[in-house]
Amino acid sequence: MDYKALIREVPDFPKPGILFYDITTLLKDPHAFRNILDDLTRRYRGKQISKIVGIESRGFILGSPLAYQLGAGFVPVRKPGKLPADSFEVKYNLEYGSNSLAIHRDAIAIGERVLIVDDLLATGGTAAATVRLVRQLGGEIVGLAFLVELAALKGRDKLNGCEIHSMITYS
Repeated sequence: MDYKALIREVPDFPKPGILFYDITTLLKDPHAFRNILDDLTRRYRGKQISKIVGIESRGFILGSPLAYQLGAGFVPVRKPGKLPADSFEVKYNLEYGSNSLAIHRDAIAIGERVLIVDDLLATGGTAAATVRLVRQLGGEIVGLAFLVELAALKGRDKLNGCEIHSMITYS
């Protein structure tokens, strides 16, 4: 299936000079959405993944059903102030500024096998921050899975030592 054909390209969003790849047009296609989840499930089945960590917010869209398919728990990584219990927080840089992410301190047990899921790998700041959070809790990272990767932004360079899988790559 040609997933790229289902992604809307929006110029100058969220600011001039940025070409935004809008995955909502792909997600609304039930056949494409099912195929994406089936492909990810096949790739990670049998890897003894105990937790899927989804990055706010579009990582929740793919991560939750994938966790269900793999029989794993789902852990949200959120913006600061969104988690109700004791959490770790890490600051990071992204394409248009900086931000922070947080995870509950009891979300992952030492040695649990974790797959990190998000919609987009761009500069790698968000993913690298999530890797730091998971490692801080003692999780073993099986890999990172992305729907889209913007290869020209070299986000992979910030994720050394991690297995990375991108379903769609733009140069």
